[in-house]
Amino acid sequence: MIDDQARRAFINELWERFEELQQWAEANWPDQENPLTSADFVEARKEILGLRNPSQAPGKVPEAREPEQGGAQYENLNPAPWP
Repeated sequence: MIDDQARRAFINELWERFEELQQWAEANWPDQENPLTSADFVEARKEILGLRNPSQAPGKVPEAREPEQGGAQYENLNPAPWP
């Protein structure tokens, strides 16, 4: 199992390299009429930050918990009626 210190070191280096890549991309983007901005990189930043705790990464479906573990007592499995 990977320890937290190694994970943090990796994520910090990845973050620094990503920032360098973003700066390069913004400076060298060929369509100057529609320049790249920081907003264009938001989803990639979320993915990188999700590496801190893989169980909470964006797009990851949380595991279903049993009722005694704090999960739902009832789950409605019936589809909504057709309009």
